[in-house]
Amino acid sequence: MKPLLDIAAARVFFDGVFSTPRLAHPEGVAIHPDGSVWCGTETGDLIRIEADGSAARLMASTGGFLLGIAFDAAGNIFACDLKHAAIFRYEAATGAFARFAASGIGVPNYPVVDEARGVLYVTDSRGNNNIGPGVFRYDLASGAGGVWCEAPMDFANGCLLAPDGSGLYVVESDVPCVSFVAISADGSAGAVRRIAEPVPNVPDGLAFGPDGALYISCYEPSRIYRKKGDGPLELLIEDPKATVLAHPTNIAFKGSKLYTANLGRWHITEIDLSGLDAI
Repeated sequence: MKPLLDIAAARVFFDGVFSTPRLAHPEGVAIHPDGSVWCGTETGDLIRIEADGSAARLMASTGGFLLGIAFDAAGNIFACDLKHAAIFRYEAATGAFARFAASGIGVPNYPVVDEARGVLYVTDSRGNNNIGPGVFRYDLASGAGGVWCEAPMDFANGCLLAPDGSGLYVVESDVPCVSFVAISADGSAGAVRRIAEPVPNVPDGLAFGPDGALYISCYEPSRIYRKKGDGPLELLIEDPKATVLAHPTNIAFKGSKLYTANLGRWHITEIDLSGLDAI
């Protein structure tokens, strides 16, 4: 499959190998309303990068290992921590960064804010070869909650709320596929169906682009796919050398620019999609 974009469309947006703070193998990435790019690292650091990539600042740290991160409408950020097996919340108004929820989750991987329902969905990767319930749900105000989707999943990873709020798209990295979990009228988990399979070889993160297509990042090999509606998977971009695109995990859009965390290195990548059709 030939990529839609040459690797030249990607560049290192912020190189954190020797910066202070250092971008120690970032896993999560999210865009703040002011255009700044936030990420989490393997040392538990929550880092804010200026919108133009000119500088970075340490906002807080758990001392653990941050995985997925997500903003709510107020600019607070939810961060999954592997070491602490918990979700932390960074308060935009005070700068406090404290444990928000756990309730038995094993490997909290990626958070999704559902403001309309007042809840936070979090995938539980559980670990390799440990198939079981893959999505928890917590009250946004109190942090109370537990298992939401009882359907067995194989390494639930990146997650995304449908634009119309009808369900969740969930990566199952070890299948490998993207599944869709319907949200019933009462808020409970409905039927689960696979909407993209296979996604070779290790899908990780998800994002909707400005073209309405679903973008799927792969930890291995270092590539990103695009899926438009019910159409087939298209290979968007690939880096065989895993240098500019280095085992991308989570992804986030800012206009026609796609940003990726790179668990394999020490930088955030920016991919210019302005030359792509339908954008």
